[in-house]
Parts: sequence; C-alpha cells; structure tokens
Amino acid sequence: MPDVLAAAREGFETRHWPLEIRLKRAEKLLEVDWDDGVTHSLPAELLRVESPSAEIQGHGQEEKTILPGRRHVGILGVDAVGHYAVRLRFDDLHDTGLYSWRYLRALGEQKDAVWQAYLDALKGKGLSRDP
Repeated sequence: MPDVLAAAREGFETRHWPLEIRLKRAEKLLEVDWDDGVTHSLPAELLRVESPSAEIQGHGQEEKTILPGRRHVGILGVDAVGHYAVRLRFDDLHDTGLYSWRYLRALGEQKDAVWQAYLDALKGKGLSRDP
C-alpha cells in the first residue's frame, strides 16, 4: 500500500489550525479541535506507530519501521513546538517526532486507512500489537 501520509510529512505548511488539543490520558487519546469545526480523536497507539520521527519513518517508505507491541502505549505529555507542531512524549520514552498541524490533520482524516495499513503490515511480518 502506498504511504498515505507521505505528503503530510514533507513540510509544515497547513490549511487548518488547531483551536484546542486535549490529552485524555485515561482513554489514551489526543483530541484535536480544528478551525473548520472538525474534531479528530487520535489513539496514542496510532500516534506512536506513525510517529514522524526518523526512527519510525526512516528516510523513505522502504525504510519505514513497523513497530509492534504498542497496544497499551500512553501519552505522558504534549509540548508545543513553535506555531506549527507538537512533540508528544510517550510512556515508552519515545519523544523525538514533531507532529505538525498538517500531519495531525492528515492522520485524523486518514485514520481508518492508516490503521488498516498498520494492521496489515503487522500481520504480514508476523508481529503483534501486544507487548
């Protein structure tokens, strides 16, 4: 499957701006309210396995790491990075990805397809969501 988020990782330009970002630790969700009235609810596991960091994305689709065992991952904190992104701190100690507004929006809009591609990739490699 082609990388449906590749264009969103290419830069930081954005058409939509977040009005509010809420971390729901107990539910392991990040909620984003956008300036056009759309709200996305993004699971911590999805955000972790699709981290825009080089550790996960590599330097091209062929280098992308499929990260197993993150079913129970949570988010410890959300830190603003300028006016264009947030850094998420996960309880597995990963904190190097910058989630631009453009990338968060793309994840929200394509959540189902991205999630299914992840599940398919795990299955194809004989890996599991469980630790």
